[in-house]
Formats: sequence, structure tokens, C-alpha cells
Amino acid sequence: MFALTSLLAGCGGHEVRPPPRPAGSRPVTLDIPTSRETQACFADLSRQEVRFSPMPDRDYGGGCQIIGAVQLIDIGVPVTNLKGMRCGLADAFVGWARNAVAPAAHQILGSDLVRIESFGSYACRNVIGSAMAGNKLSGHAIANAVDISAFVLDDGRRITVLDGWRSDDPAVREFLQVIHASACKRFGTVLSPDYNAAHANHLHLEDDHAHFCR
Repeated sequence: MFALTSLLAGCGGHEVRPPPRPAGSRPVTLDIPTSRETQACFADLSRQEVRFSPMPDRDYGGGCQIIGAVQLIDIGVPVTNLKGMRCGLADAFVGWARNAVAPAAHQILGSDLVRIESFGSYACRNVIGSAMAGNKLSGHAIANAVDISAFVLDDGRRITVLDGWRSDDPAVREFLQVIHASACKRFGTVLSPDYNAAHANHLHLEDDHAHFCR
């Protein structure tokens, strides 16, 4: 687990993002100070007894960067396919998983949550599924988004976004709608199957302060 004593290192209020390097550049490790925002986030994860490992700041070229990110190791429930996540995203995700998804599974579906499945977090790519986005980088390209695809319960059920969003089972629909509504209070952008076909099989959660929920 990250040691709080190391929070004394670094300075600066907001994360420093160097100018983008050309696409196709070789990844480089960045020598930049850890922002106070990121230090506070590390401390918050530690207070919540989340096991995590801070990641080196890296520039992958073409605007794709991982800065102020962590690798989540143990949040109390296994999560598949997670790579680096900007610490603010990781903090919001932990709160959502523990305080929204797990209770909703128990209360609405009558079984405990044993695994969350994701399509991943960091990926150096543009926004997909929107002609208006053009060549805009996705939040995944700066490790600031995660795509959640399914939830596995202790009774063996696997609730997928693809099959469950418009399920014939009202409890499954209610569960997904409740955790979607909770996500909209915790993340800046939340995209569901109601947004477009590209999101038919997952919930896109992004910590960008955009206040956009569909």
C-alpha cells in the first residue's frame, strides 16, 4: 500500500501536463512533481484502506498520457481488466463500487456482489461512436475513464449491461438504473446504452466534471 509519508514529496496544486508529443513516439517517463490534488487523493484512498500502487507518469505520444494515476490492487471486490486510472477516477470508482453497486446488488437483487467486470480503463484512442467527436481523444487516453460491462453475484448470476439494460426482469433493470443514477452523481460523464449503440454493452464512467449523464 502507498505510504503516506511519501506524500511529502512533490508540489503544485494541479497536475502538470506537458505538451503532447507526436503520435507514434516512444513512451517516455516524465519527471514532473506530484500535484497536491493527487497527493490528497492518495491519502484519501489510504484512509479508505484501498490497496493501490502509484504509477509512473508517462507520455505515450499523440496526447496519450498517464499522469497522477494508480493501479488499484484491492478495493474489497475484484474488478477485472483494470489498468492505470487517474487517482480522482479511481477514488470515485471505489466509492461507487462500495457504496452504490454492492448495496444495490444486495437490496435489489438479493445477493452479494462478488465481482465487477470491466472493458478496461487506459487506452490510447479517440472517442468512438460519435461523428461529432472527430479526432477528439477519449478520456481513456489519459486514464480518466473506465468501461463497466457486468456484475457477478454470489448466487452465480452474471448481470451484463448488454442483456440487463432492457431485461424482462424488473429487478435487473432497477439495479442497473439505480447504479447508473448513482454514477451520475459521482462522475462527470456517464454514458449508458441510452446514449448510443457504441455503449450498448457497458457504462462509460469518466471523471471530467462535465455533468453529462445519459
